[in-house]
Amino acid sequence: MTGGDGVRAPRRARLYVTRIDPWSVTKAAFMLALAIGIVIIVAVGALWWVLDVTGVFVTVSRSIDEVVGSASSGFDLLSYLEFSRVIGVAVVIASVEIVLVSLLATLFAVMYNLTVGLTGGIEVVLSDEV
Repeated sequence: MTGGDGVRAPRRARLYVTRIDPWSVTKAAFMLALAIGIVIIVAVGALWWVLDVTGVFVTVSRSIDEVVGSASSGFDLLSYLEFSRVIGVAVVIASVEIVLVSLLATLFAVMYNLTVGLTGGIEVVLSDEV
C-alpha cells in the first residue's frame, strides 16, 4: 500500500502467545537469577569493605561495649562481622534467591499455559515501521 506521496504504510501483525515453554523460561530465569546472585555477593563484599575501611565496625563495637559493658557481656560484634562470615551469609542468600527465582518462573510459565485457554493469551503487535 502506498499513499499519495509514495510512502508505504507500515504492516502490522497481531499475534497471540498461547504457550510458553517452561524449560526455556527455567533456563532464562536461572541465568538472570545467577547474575543477580553475583551482584548480591559483590555488593555485600563492597559494602563490607567500605564499612571496614571507614571504621564503622570498630566504632559500633566500641559503642556497644560502652553501653552494655565489655566485662559483663561476652558479645563481640567484630567476630560476627568477619568478612568470611558475611560473604558466607551472602552466598547462602544468593543461592536461595537463584533456586526460588528459577522455580517460581517455571511455576508461573506452567500456570500461564494452564490459564491461556480462559484468557486468550498475550497479544503482541509486530510492525515493520522504519
